[in-house]
Amino acid sequence: MFRHQGKSRTFQHNLHLASVLSFVAGIVNVTGFLAFKQLTTNVTGHFALFINDLANLEFWRGTIYFVYILSFFLGSFFASLLIEKFRENRRLNVYVLPGIIQCMLLIAIALFTDVVEADHPDLIACLLLFAMGMQNSYVTKISNAIVRTTHLTGLFTDLGIEISQLFFPKAHPKKERLFKTIKLRLFIIIFFFLGGLVGGFLYSEVHLGLNTLLIAALVLLISLFYDDFRFNYIKVSRKYSQKRSKLKSNLPLTE
Repeated sequence: MFRHQGKSRTFQHNLHLASVLSFVAGIVNVTGFLAFKQLTTNVTGHFALFINDLANLEFWRGTIYFVYILSFFLGSFFASLLIEKFRENRRLNVYVLPGIIQCMLLIAIALFTDVVEADHPDLIACLLLFAMGMQNSYVTKISNAIVRTTHLTGLFTDLGIEISQLFFPKAHPKKERLFKTIKLRLFIIIFFFLGGLVGGFLYSEVHLGLNTLLIAALVLLISLFYDDFRFNYIKVSRKYSQKRSKLKSNLPLTE
């Protein structure tokens, strides 16, 4: 998912990436909302509330929504800054680094609220928005702006456009490519929804509270290193098979 970049990246890689990270975003979205009654994966609603408070001349009240928006922006900026800074080092998978930082943030929030009561929910909401801003940034960059996983507004718009194009095959003859794009959008929406269901169940029914974020962090951590584990496993298996074949070929023939 993260190992393949540029021309070596395929539709299947983007599909796996979209599925896993939209699932993570779904968990974070529902957990943040249940805990703080705030959206923590996108800023569309916050922008509307910010403008509403400004229109009513309640400048101080609207400040918190501006801070939410800024947190998401700073997360996106920080992830992109890391990627650009370390891009020249080809030995380092630059897309894994912001993912690890995102994992650390989610784990820190969950563990911190276990020890200390969440007296500053706005600060925690800002940290979750920062983490989601990071995710949206590095996912966008690694997929060449094909995959977005933290909000669904644009996805439903694109899905509506692409499904409508199926009714006009002459104007849009590349049907296979169109079907792939629709499949990608659907997978993101479905896994975001599933992540929300899992997050809501763990938060409310299992009573994990903000520890639900640990599940999101675990899923993300596995996805970050899945390709490396798989690559090393295949590499070791091949070496073992070659060594075994060599030993068999060197054995003396028996009558």
